[in-house]
Amino acid sequence: MLPTKFTIHELLFTNLVANNFTLNGLDKRVLARLKCLQKNFPCNRGKGIYSEFLINCGGPQKRSFSGAVFERDDVDHGSTSFYVSDVERWAVSSVGIYNGGSNIVRINNTLDSELFQSARHSSSSLRYYGLGLENGGYTVTLQFAEIVNNGFYSWKGLGTRRFDIYVQGRLVEKDFDIRRTSGDTTLRSVYREYKTNVSENYLEIHLFWAGKGSLYFPIVGNYGPLISTVSAKPDFTPTVDNKPPSKQNTRTGTVSGVIVGLGLLGLFAGAVIFIIRKSSKGYTDDEELLNMDVKPYTFTYSELKSATQDFDPANKLGEGGFGSVYKGTLNGGREIAVKVLCVGSRQGKGQFVAEIIAISAVMHRNLVKLYGCCFEKHHRLLVYEYLPNGSLDYALFGGDKTLHLDWSTRFEICMGVARGLAYLHEEASVRIVHRDVKAGNILLDSNLLPKVSDFGLAKLYDDKKTHISTRVAGTIGYLAPEYAMRGHLTEKTDVYAFGIVALELVSGRKNSDVNLGNEKKYLLEWTWNLHENSREVELVDHKLSEFNTEEVKRMIGIALLCTYSSHSLRPSMSRVVAMLTGDVEVSDVTSKLGYLTDMRFDETSNSSFSAFQTIDTGASTSYSTGFVAPKDSDHKPMLGVKINAGR
Repeated sequence: MLPTKFTIHELLFTNLVANNFTLNGLDKRVLARLKCLQKNFPCNRGKGIYSEFLINCGGPQKRSFSGAVFERDDVDHGSTSFYVSDVERWAVSSVGIYNGGSNIVRINNTLDSELFQSARHSSSSLRYYGLGLENGGYTVTLQFAEIVNNGFYSWKGLGTRRFDIYVQGRLVEKDFDIRRTSGDTTLRSVYREYKTNVSENYLEIHLFWAGKGSLYFPIVGNYGPLISTVSAKPDFTPTVDNKPPSKQNTRTGTVSGVIVGLGLLGLFAGAVIFIIRKSSKGYTDDEELLNMDVKPYTFTYSELKSATQDFDPANKLGEGGFGSVYKGTLNGGREIAVKVLCVGSRQGKGQFVAEIIAISAVMHRNLVKLYGCCFEKHHRLLVYEYLPNGSLDYALFGGDKTLHLDWSTRFEICMGVARGLAYLHEEASVRIVHRDVKAGNILLDSNLLPKVSDFGLAKLYDDKKTHISTRVAGTIGYLAPEYAMRGHLTEKTDVYAFGIVALELVSGRKNSDVNLGNEKKYLLEWTWNLHENSREVELVDHKLSEFNTEEVKRMIGIALLCTYSSHSLRPSMSRVVAMLTGDVEVSDVTSKLGYLTDMRFDETSNSSFSAFQTIDTGASTSYSTGFVAPKDSDHKPMLGVKINAGR
């Protein structure tokens, strides 16, 4: 309860982040909107009147490229204050310094650069509230751009900023770093999407500085959260018109609400109890899940069963070593992909929780997004975004149903895959090796934007460790020699597989085809022979009538570097990105690849090269291979390190 000794001026500059107060003895006409931020957010409770909100943080009203209108949030709040929008649709409460529109910076990777000319900054705590929302599931989208620590080649670049993100009181992102997430190379915008549920007509988004980052660079107080836009949209079909009520409607609604409320009080109480009981089933009391710092959104099994029409075979998208994937549609119309893990698979409870932790902490525009999971009784399911154009192997090798991918699209797909893998290897909070990079694990959205999938079962490892295993998980044809022969796993294993995918993009064919002549049977060997004779252009898919010769040669050269037999000679994925963009010259491939000249299996093998090729049987198949580690005393497994078989 706020005491009456507070003056109006003091209240206007009051920290409301705790948000657990009631007005008493104050002039509510002067502070009319403050009532919306009282305990339990009393404005427009019940059915609600809004179904979405969009805010241009720290700036004037703007219309995005897609036509969406972001409301103004350009009031200077000073160091500590609050603000409620004119129609009581949203509110903000901050503790810290406001960074207004004086920082005029354009972002080069978004069509909506106007939205990133300003930002809302707080040195400590910043909260946005959605008010009067219709209850149901929502997708919260937050967009960021580092417009302060942007001097990459000056002292301003020394500044760092890290903060935590909470949605509805749930920690969804820890130690979030805008610049690192954007790639730390050029000024880029980044976004985050989170699924959440509104049950009491309000939504809370909290950005909180947890004591990390720069204190004095480039300016004092620069640490703490910085955000460009906040928006929330429903995952259901709204029953409200999303417009503020007129004064007459408000008065009439109040009278009607009292009458109807008294008559339906008993039914409402029963409904609340039912909803609480039903919702509680979606969360497990399993200790491993409850102890996770970052908890994913949880679906009920019945909800996913309904979305997939009882896992109808007609909705089946594919099947892997750990289970099947089904297309589903939630009640609000959102399409999803549901991965049902086999109960009898090797992946136990601990691995499932590890996968959730890994995917929840990893978000990038070129990685498939995880919407949530189901961890109910013996059921283990993951819910991903649905990508309508399927996998790259289907687009390239699907026969009559292949997509037409022109050269510029193929080059952009190659670039996107490289960026996604670079993020996994070098930029994510925990380094991740995919282990099964292949065309079948690269999905395409409606705009043919590539997204790497199935990295959730990749093993996590520390900076100074490599992995040794006698059981190899991956797909023959994409396996790096050291991994297939010795179980030696590093991020360079993914680099090798990426090189094979790049060649498949250029040629439009699989990495092996027994129906072709000996010279062309194996894609990598054929590519090297063409390179030796300066005939690389002959590798280009015959379906491409136009292509950029310089880009073709660059892409082939990078692919050959990525497929060196010695993993130490392969470039990192960040260097691959730099070579693709032209920022770094492509190194010359001056010597023939080792495994084509002097690398041999032991006496149990008949071939040095064909052992790495897959026989063309139609669809791409993923194997948990059983290569025996060679009797090579120079390469000993690390004690206590083991990788179980994967997909």
